[in-house]
Amino acid sequence: MDSSLRLKQDNSSELLDDPLSYRRLVGRLIYLTTTRPDIVFATQQLSQFMANPTKSHLGAAIRVLKYLKGCPTKGLYFKRNSPIHLIGFSDADWATCVFTRRSVTGYCFFIGNSLISWKTKKQNTVSRSSSEAKYRALATSTYELQWLTYLLHDLKIQCSKSATLYCDNQCALHIAANPVFHERTKHLEIDCHLVREKVQAGLMKLLPVPSSRQLADIFTKALPPRLFHANLSKLEMVDTPLQLAGG
Repeated sequence: MDSSLRLKQDNSSELLDDPLSYRRLVGRLIYLTTTRPDIVFATQQLSQFMANPTKSHLGAAIRVLKYLKGCPTKGLYFKRNSPIHLIGFSDADWATCVFTRRSVTGYCFFIGNSLISWKTKKQNTVSRSSSEAKYRALATSTYELQWLTYLLHDLKIQCSKSATLYCDNQCALHIAANPVFHERTKHLEIDCHLVREKVQAGLMKLLPVPSSRQLADIFTKALPPRLFHANLSKLEMVDTPLQLAGG
């Protein structure tokens, strides 16, 4: 997506004569996100305007199609000798929705170097600060990490070491580490403090990561081309041979 564009329900843009065509297109993109994490954020943004799509929304959707046409063989690469170690990245873009001012949560999880889980979702409530938004994202990521841990246990797969979850916000990390409820955190829902409980229980290690190395950025905002492709390469997405891609 164009990193300078913020999609919204713009009354100045003309409504589509055939909104069903837009809905069918976005529906196909949603289906494609099962194997193409690179379009997850764009698809999440486009899916918010299914009721009354405009020509500006269609233009953004066509831009996604052009990107897909330029790299039809790109897919996830799973290495056979990847270590069994869960690694996750959690991020949030604060107040990104221009109407509701809700933040967007994004996370991704790897087994070793192989990407196995990813998500982009608008948060249910409005966060009063970027730290709160990041902490809510940490809670959502912790739920996913817990489920992945249960899944591996059911499959009789033993991880080589404790799971690691990375966050690029120091305040959110301090909230998770500090057992005392301060004035700044008393408005947070109790379920958000699941993060603190799981860290203390030893489910995961919560570590800082520089924003420049935050892989979940690609799931929370539209990045400039250089940053987008840099993050994409770290998600282990490669161009597969046409024979394997069905071409």
